Formats: sequence, structure tokens, C-alpha cells
Amino acid sequence: MLTPDHDDFAIVARPAEGVSLHQHVLRTDVAGMPLEWIDYREAARLYHQQQIAYTCGTPLFRLYGGTNALTGRRTVLEVNSIIATVGQSGNPGHLRNDYIPPLNNQTLFRRDAFLCLYCGQRFANRDLSRDHVRPFSQGGRDVWTNVVTACRRCNNYKAWRTPEQAKMQLLAVPFTPTYAEYIFLKGRRVLFDQMEYLLAHFPRSSPLHGRIKHLMS
Repeated sequence: MLTPDHDDFAIVARPAEGVSLHQHVLRTDVAGMPLEWIDYREAARLYHQQQIAYTCGTPLFRLYGGTNALTGRRTVLEVNSIIATVGQSGNPGHLRNDYIPPLNNQTLFRRDAFLCLYCGQRFANRDLSRDHVRPFSQGGRDVWTNVVTACRRCNNYKAWRTPEQAKMQLLAVPFTPTYAEYIFLKGRRVLFDQMEYLLAHFPRSSPLHGRIKHLMS
């Protein structure tokens, strides 16, 4: 068993071929509902605390701990891309149908696949902005269902007007991500098996089904 040393783990991690040490593991609850992204050190801690119920996906890391005093063998542990855990999740948001994830530009831009929802062109993150479909001056709010990704040119042109007032067509209806969708949108370097797992928890009507290829490219 891997053992802690001064609130950390004295371990050596060797990633699988083509895998970065910064690759995140998808953590779920025992029922398989997505919870959060964790690094290999947190995964090791969960193993040490015997909170792992089962694993799936592909092996990401091989962790080497200390040498067992009785057997003389070094502890070796494989960490997969998806691990299910028991106990309290610490984030019960996925249990509530009315859960609303926090709104920030990075997840907003990913929700809209880095596409300006006015001109239809795809831009780099630095060239995008958050547009309020109904402006603050007309009673609009800063919520998922009233914000879209827009390039700076379109946002400046629209200014304080609604799309109708500016004679601009909105290419997609803004929506609030579910918890599973939000976990996906927060992910960095999401692996194919992690993506497939999360997709199975998306609503069938989710617009993200049609945007995945752009988000994974």
C-alpha cells in the first residue's frame, strides 16, 4: 500500500506511453456518476484511504511507493483513466436536477465550441468574448441562458442591443450545462474513453453531442 509522508505521498509516477504527468483522472461516485477531475497524487491518496470501488478505462500511470518491510517488495499501483469511489463526494451538485454550474468564460467558450454564435467563425480563446443576448441595460442577466460566445468584432457591433435590434442572427440557443456536461467542459486533455464515458451521461438532446468533434480536435 502507498503510504503518506508529511501530508504527501512518497511515490514515483510513470505515465503510460503518450500520457503526460499532468493528465487528469475522471473520478465518479460508486453509482458511476461523474464527480470531478483529479491528478495522480489524489488518486493515490484515495487508494491509500481504500475509497476505490472499481476502475475502468485505460491505464494511465504506474505508481511506485515504498518497499514493504516484510516482503522486501516495492509497492506498485496502476491508476486508470476513470475511478469510482465510495464515501462522500464533497460535491453533491450532480444529485440535484436544479444544479447550475458556475459561469466563466473558459467553460462558456467550450460550450459553444469556440464558435462566434453570430458570424459562425471559430476563433482562438484570446479573440473571444462573453456576450449578453439581452443586455444588462434591457434587464438581461449574467446567466448561462443569456450568454453566448462572440468574437470581439461581433460583440462590439451588437453593443447594447439585442440580436433582433442589431439585425443579427443568433446561430444557437444558449443553455445551462448539466453537471456531467460541466465536468466535460472543465476537462483538459480529455481522453477518448473519458469522453465516451461522459457522453453517456449527457441528455440525448444536448447540443454538445454535435460539438464534440470540434472540442476534441
